[in-house]
Amino acid sequence: MKKAVYILLVVFLISNVVTAKVSKKEKKALLDLYSSTNGSHWIKKWDLKTSVSNWFGVTVEDNHVVEINLFRNNLMGKLPASIGELKHLKKLNLAFNSITGELPKEIVELQELKTLKLEMNRLKGILPNAIGNLDKLQELTMFNNFITGSIPESIGEIAGLKVLNLSSNNLKGEIPSSLGDLAELEILGLFENSLFGAIPNEMGNLSHLKELVLANNQLNGSIPEEFGQLASLEVLQIQNNAFNSFKNLQMMDSRQFLVFDYDKGEEKVDFKDINFSKSRMADTKFEDDEEDEN
Repeated sequence: MKKAVYILLVVFLISNVVTAKVSKKEKKALLDLYSSTNGSHWIKKWDLKTSVSNWFGVTVEDNHVVEINLFRNNLMGKLPASIGELKHLKKLNLAFNSITGELPKEIVELQELKTLKLEMNRLKGILPNAIGNLDKLQELTMFNNFITGSIPESIGEIAGLKVLNLSSNNLKGEIPSSLGDLAELEILGLFENSLFGAIPNEMGNLSHLKELVLANNQLNGSIPEEFGQLASLEVLQIQNNAFNSFKNLQMMDSRQFLVFDYDKGEEKVDFKDINFSKSRMADTKFEDDEEDEN
């Protein structure tokens, strides 16, 4: 009797998975993505005759699309505005493709997103001013694109953000002081842009920050005294900027660093316990540690 009940339960669960359906809006958004990014030339294509839950890289839970992972899958073309219809999406990984055009402003409607990975594409245009609406986001990586404009002040509203990497773009303007509100931030990469102005003092509030890479910009002024509060910092790279004083670096505990690079000029700073021979440019992560080609 128990065995029969168990078999019926398994059959029921399997049938539920097989018959799982998403809404017409969500399916249309997926079809738009497939069409607009040249799905017929993807490495791993979707069989549009099968259930959405069987499509490569798509995860469906409770009849809603919660994840799209098309990492390194030869996507070419623009992201459709209808991507904003995927209201239940928690993870979107389209990194290492050839996506062009601008980031749709509708991306800010994906308010369940925890992970947004768009690095190593050919995206241009500006970051949406309302990007702070993605208040559940924990990881935002868009390095190696052609993003222009300034860093939106609203990014500081994403309270749980742990990873922010906008390196190797064409960003201009000042670093917004609101970044100092990202209390959970562990990695901040703004390397190789055209950012200028002084580093905001508020960034000294980032007590969980482990990596701070600001090299190859046009930043100026002095290093904030508040950097002495960054007790968790292990990687600090601020070389190739236009700072006029590094004196406040001596407020930091030099023993904490694994990588420490700055423009060493005539200014004498009393560093202790730093072996500069170990300093190097931190490797930009061009491989997705979590994903692999299967």
